[in-house]
Amino acid sequence: MTAYSQDRMDSDRRVLELLSQNFGNISAAATEIINLEAILNLPKGTEHFIADIHGESEAFRHILKNASGNIKRKVNEIFSTSLREDDIRQLCSLIYYPERKLALLRTTEKDLENFYQITLHQLIKVLQAVSSKYSRSKVRKSLPAEFAYIIEELLHESPSEDNKQPYYNRIIESIISTGQAEEFIRAISHVIQHLSIDQLHLLGDIFDRGDGAHLVLDTLLSYRDFDIQWGNHDVLWMGASCGNEACIANVLRISLRYGNMTTLEDGYGINLVPLATFAMETYGDDPCEVFMPKDTRDDEPLSDKNRRLIAKMHKAIAIIQFKLEGAMIGRHPEWGMDNRRLLHLIDLQKGNITLEGKTYPLTDTNLPTIDTADPYRLTAEESALMDKLIHSFTVSDKLKRHIGIFFSHGSLFAVHNSNLLFHASMPLNEDGTLKEVCVEGKPYKGMELLQQIELLMRSAVNSDTPPLERKNAVDYYLYAWCGPDSPLFDKARMTTFERYFIADKETHHEEKGWYYHLRDDEKICDMILDAFNVIGEHRHIINGHVPVKVGSGENPVKANGKLMVIDGGFSKAYHDTTGIAGYTLVYHSRGFELVQHEPFTSADEAVRNGTDIISINRLVELSSHRMRVRDTDRGRELLGQIEELRELLYAYRRGLVKERK
Repeated sequence: MTAYSQDRMDSDRRVLELLSQNFGNISAAATEIINLEAILNLPKGTEHFIADIHGESEAFRHILKNASGNIKRKVNEIFSTSLREDDIRQLCSLIYYPERKLALLRTTEKDLENFYQITLHQLIKVLQAVSSKYSRSKVRKSLPAEFAYIIEELLHESPSEDNKQPYYNRIIESIISTGQAEEFIRAISHVIQHLSIDQLHLLGDIFDRGDGAHLVLDTLLSYRDFDIQWGNHDVLWMGASCGNEACIANVLRISLRYGNMTTLEDGYGINLVPLATFAMETYGDDPCEVFMPKDTRDDEPLSDKNRRLIAKMHKAIAIIQFKLEGAMIGRHPEWGMDNRRLLHLIDLQKGNITLEGKTYPLTDTNLPTIDTADPYRLTAEESALMDKLIHSFTVSDKLKRHIGIFFSHGSLFAVHNSNLLFHASMPLNEDGTLKEVCVEGKPYKGMELLQQIELLMRSAVNSDTPPLERKNAVDYYLYAWCGPDSPLFDKARMTTFERYFIADKETHHEEKGWYYHLRDDEKICDMILDAFNVIGEHRHIINGHVPVKVGSGENPVKANGKLMVIDGGFSKAYHDTTGIAGYTLVYHSRGFELVQHEPFTSADEAVRNGTDIISINRLVELSSHRMRVRDTDRGRELLGQIEELRELLYAYRRGLVKERK
């Protein structure tokens, strides 16, 4: 037993007294030590990393249900010699969508009792396999309360053992005879899903483009262990929820650009009627061709009438956005974004604009709400419209609840098991050193920079923040979205205006920060990892944000394996660019595996025909030994708890802390 000095025992006594409230005697403390030591030797749980979901809720939920293909691989391992391929597909489909699959089977299956008998035995085998790396206690916590005892009995008994075979079989028979078979199938299927992913890491950009961001967040509300690293599209919505009028205009513009009003209207109850009315009154005869929405939906393409209305709304909010951004940038000269104030450079009489000494014709000159004498001022009608829109965003209870997830489970960066996670970039100088960026007038770099930005953004929602400070914090969300040195953007400029109004594509270029040019260098990645105190023999940076053009031969694994960029294009809008439909990075006990997904058809197709997301697995890094819990952050926490419990044992045995009955 380790010897402890009297001084140390005195200083630790208060901690030990608190600890003794949970472990009141020698027996309790020793039992917990034994339990924790055993857990340390279990295989490491499986972590899944997903980036840039962009509202593709159906594909996201399917990946959670199939654990990025891990469930099917497990089913194949168990039944490859006893089931046909079609039977394996149907069993997997049942595990992913038990409610819908059972409803279908009730209309097609001739002998339901026999089906239940076979299926329950199969599901128990799968559950035994996926739960084998966890302690009984953890598995028990995942079981539904109403069936926990019976499922646990089935899990830990074998139907082939002579002494217990009648016992085991009778449980299955009784489940069926009491009419509980379908409830059991549903319950076991959900437990298999939950235990197949131990920790979920979302590397930002849940919002925009696709129409199901609110459904993704509904799913997360009922999920267990997950964390979010804020993406630029997420902070845009966070700013909108806080009442940042420029962020609200950006959110609306992007939603209209992709013909996606579902998240706004159905998800959060944002009233778009005032915007539609204003747009029709202001641009009624304007074809708004530049502002026609991109329609990526295959099931219900927009009608011509809706496309024309959305184009008018799109143009109306875009002009309002440029006004609001110009005014806000003018209030914050410290942002260094004056080159994004462009409206005063327009010559409406000549129909052109002069940028950096060069004059360009405008693609659209019907700008009736712009006053050349005061171009950043909203008209009375625009101001009244924005008041209504701000009210809609700030009073939406569901939006507040969903944005609350980003604050309770999210951050700008995180370190998990020697992996540094952040969405986009790390501001760097040309020589590869960390760049100093001013936040509230003070220079910061590296980890301290991200910490200060996060503190500022959190202060926008803290009730004890003074009003002026809160106003500045709310404004900062616009800089976080598109500021040149924002780690969520890190480009010289966001050329939104140019993309709408100037045909010359040279003006559309957004010069990326030095991180994007230097991140292939292993030494640069090591320097960043050192700056964030990331330790470990195998350490990595994991990003999203920039779609990897797999179809063009781009490799998502960079810097000799030190950096992994896992934005593979979940959004349908990116499928042509990337050539795939997203990545999942899987970190299990044997190493890293990159799962490359093909486009998902639909949940209906998966239920009817057993189709799945076609995934290609690529081994990124193989560990020299199977990782155990003791090799993880959780393991280090448990070792600390064990040390404290050993101190408590020492104190009990020497009478320094009294045992409780």
